[in-house]
Amino acid sequence: MDAIKRRKLINSLILVLSTLAALFGLLWLFWILGTLLYKGLGSLSWEVFVGDPPAPGDNTGGLKHAIVGQTIIVFLATVIGIPIGILAGTYLSEYGKGSRWANFVRDLSDVMMSIPSIVVGTFVYAIMVKPFGHFMGLAGSVSLAIMMIPIILRTTDDMLRMVPPELREAAYALGATKFKVIKDVVYRAAITGIVTGVILSVARIGGETAPLLFTSFNNNFFTLNIFQPMASLTVTMYDYAMSPYKYWQDLAWAAAIILTFGVLGANILGRVIAHYKFKK
Repeated sequence: MDAIKRRKLINSLILVLSTLAALFGLLWLFWILGTLLYKGLGSLSWEVFVGDPPAPGDNTGGLKHAIVGQTIIVFLATVIGIPIGILAGTYLSEYGKGSRWANFVRDLSDVMMSIPSIVVGTFVYAIMVKPFGHFMGLAGSVSLAIMMIPIILRTTDDMLRMVPPELREAAYALGATKFKVIKDVVYRAAITGIVTGVILSVARIGGETAPLLFTSFNNNFFTLNIFQPMASLTVTMYDYAMSPYKYWQDLAWAAAIILTFGVLGANILGRVIAHYKFKK
């Protein structure tokens, strides 16, 4: 009887400690979000989204150049990273199987997922920025794509390996080729998990600053030229927050709330899709 009471006491203690730890983490999360809402909502206006960047000391202007630049950089990163990540994950699951090479790539992708983003930025700086002699938005997209690929690769690999082999065997029995089996059977069965990995990878790169400091750098003017320095919300927010001008600091808060809730929305969307997948 004493042993049963002891186990129940330990169980209750661990449950209380776990609950307190979760509440402690949520406290900081809501504190950060509350601060962003308090500081950022007052700075949001239509001019923030459509206005040109302000001049030093000017109290008019917006973040159009940074919002458009961030959108272009992240969009190009997804265009580069998604096909490579999905195809690489497909190779590991459907062709590599348990080979040493496939296991080596899986281990390497795990390492790449934990590598500091600033290291990726310096690598792309060495291979793209320094040879051309100037920063450019395309280099920023490449650096973010490099960070996306391991996430998509591992997610795709895991989701495809979860597809029952009986589905593949049934398709082969009907005379389907391997390409048809992968495209029409395996992908269809794992599409929700693959999309979830893509969304989470986009959310992962959406708030990165360090790689862009070494690649796309920044631009105080509106530009669509990806071969020139390009503004981004993250770098612009950093620059404006460190400036001595009150209006620029307000724009930094506006950039923070736009970026934070954009990334948060992408994460929530990914979780919803994942929940829908397991619910099915």
